[in-house]
This record gives sequence, C-alpha cells and structure tokens, in this order.
Amino acid sequence: MPQPKIKSRYLRFVNSTRDKVLAERAFNANNLFTRFRGLLGTSNLPAGEGMFLDPCNGIHMFWMTYAIDAVFIDEQLQVVALVEKLPPWAVSKVYKTAKTCLELPVGTISATGTVVGDVLSVEAASA
Repeated sequence: MPQPKIKSRYLRFVNSTRDKVLAERAFNANNLFTRFRGLLGTSNLPAGEGMFLDPCNGIHMFWMTYAIDAVFIDEQLQVVALVEKLPPWAVSKVYKTAKTCLELPVGTISATGTVVGDVLSVEAASA
C-alpha cells in the first residue's frame, strides 16, 4: 500500500529493518522548484541531514562540489537501489521502480548497513 505524503518541511527517516536512523532532518523537496534546486549552492551535507526528492527516480550531480550517498525508495518505502559516494558531475541510473530519493552524507549507507530490500519509516521532523 502506498504511504501517505507527509506535509512537513523536514522529515526523519529510519531504516526500520535495521533500526538505524538514516536522517534526523531531511529537507522535503516536493515541488518543482525545490527538486530542481536540490543541494545546489551548499558546501556540504552535515551528518544527520539529507534531502528527500519526491518524486524522483534518478539524480544528477551537475554543479555540485561534494559527493553524496543516494537511497532510491518505492511507494512502500522499500529500498530499491543504493548509490554510494556519487561524485560531483556524475549521473545516477534511472530506477524504474523508485518513486523517491533520499540524498545523504557520504558514508551513511555503509554506517547504517542499509541494503536493497530494507524498509524505511518516515515521520515529520522538527525544523
């Protein structure tokens, strides 16, 4: 069953399968402008933070100055693909089953042990 969209500016993501926090505070980029802007203009992505792109099934790193980890998620909040250390100016594959993407600091995927098939939970986070 598809998960309802949360109408919050910031979201908290937990890997429910492994009981590990992926992001305490991920910006909810859920409109054309915020998805287009993404992380452009930022110098880094601090630990515990992220960017949630909704909808999204592929990303690019044009004009970025640092690498990120990317978690592609389907409608049931199941991880369908992982990209670790996606460098500046790179492009990810397009994942047909992905509906959203969670962009995270490099090392988050390995630190949390997240793998394809894990299920995430999401809730509103404090600003």
